[in-house]
Amino acid sequence: MKNIIISVDGASSTGKSSLAKALAKHYRFKHIDSGAMYRALTFYSLNHKLIDKNHFDIDTLVSHLPTIEIDFSSDDYVMLNGKIIEHEVRSMEVSNYVSIVAKESLFRKFMVTKQRELGKRGNVVMDGRDIGSVVFPDSTIKFYIEASMEVRVKRRFLELTQKNVDISLTDVISNIENRDHIDSSRDDSPLVIPKNAIVLTNNEEGLSHLIEVAISKIDSLF
Repeated sequence: MKNIIISVDGASSTGKSSLAKALAKHYRFKHIDSGAMYRALTFYSLNHKLIDKNHFDIDTLVSHLPTIEIDFSSDDYVMLNGKIIEHEVRSMEVSNYVSIVAKESLFRKFMVTKQRELGKRGNVVMDGRDIGSVVFPDSTIKFYIEASMEVRVKRRFLELTQKNVDISLTDVISNIENRDHIDSSRDDSPLVIPKNAIVLTNNEEGLSHLIEVAISKIDSLF
């Protein structure tokens, strides 16, 4: 039987990763956070001083790609060259640069290849911004998650403050708006609602309601 692929797409802080994790746990599937893969590459770029507010050394990063291995642990934590970096990739510094790295076609091709390889290992729930549209256009079922800007900002601000990150609401708004612009306007694999995707809204009802609705849609197929 062909592997079951559940794709969950959406913009930053819509709750897509939380939904994907919950679905993977419910069905005992592997969870792949494609955004964490781009974050890992961004973290690598920052550590090797290949990117800052004034420059992005794309050519050098391209030359390093054969030495960069991005995978996930048994607990679904993102790994860079064998080391778990789940905490490091969630920093605000990585958030500020990840969309810049992710918009480059060479890096998207690199990631799509890896993501498709991961999808061959078994049944998976993969979330991101181009999973149902580009990586797995023939996904068993596709979801696209929406949320208002107000809800997204509150969600992201709470997430960061719980991690003791010193940040203002203004900075969070700026970061989300900037990422939205880059993700939706890039030439390669822009953020879109995938064909045949089920659009779910994650606002006042909360995550538990979102999970319940998604599971009912999936169960109706089997």
